[in-house]
Amino acid sequence: MGILAEDGAAHPRITPVSLTAGKIVTTSAEETLAYGRRLAAGMRPPQLVFLSGDLGAGKTTLAKGIISGLGAAREEEVTSPTFTLVHEFRGPVRVFHIDLYRIEGRADLQTLGLDDLFASPAIVLVEWPERWSLATDWPVLQVRLTALPNDTHSIELVTRDPEASG
Repeated sequence: MGILAEDGAAHPRITPVSLTAGKIVTTSAEETLAYGRRLAAGMRPPQLVFLSGDLGAGKTTLAKGIISGLGAAREEEVTSPTFTLVHEFRGPVRVFHIDLYRIEGRADLQTLGLDDLFASPAIVLVEWPERWSLATDWPVLQVRLTALPNDTHSIELVTRDPEASG
């Protein structure tokens, strides 16, 4: 597993993080970005990534690291899709970044047409996944972020059986 370079070889500069259960603490936004890049190095489509945590917990910062680590966009090109709800990035892999903060119910979710995202393999990052109610057989990585004192963040990974989603 790992990010592929243009020639199909594993990306030589990024050491992947195992996508198994575990917990780390980052001490800056830069460390959170770097951890996101390392997570990306272990991802392969199809992959559903749930980013949960309160406002300010670091969800979008981690998403920036993941998306840039996948080669889909530069970090400065990744913003929170709070108002647009879905951002699509195309690079070596298709990546969707979804923010469900403003979704108030199943009807709102259905109007987004998110079922279409599962037509072909992609990496789908979902902020505020507690509002997600779509069924999928894709592997799910649950990432729980918590803001701690002094600009530190706890990042906990929990893998989930795809049959438990939805």
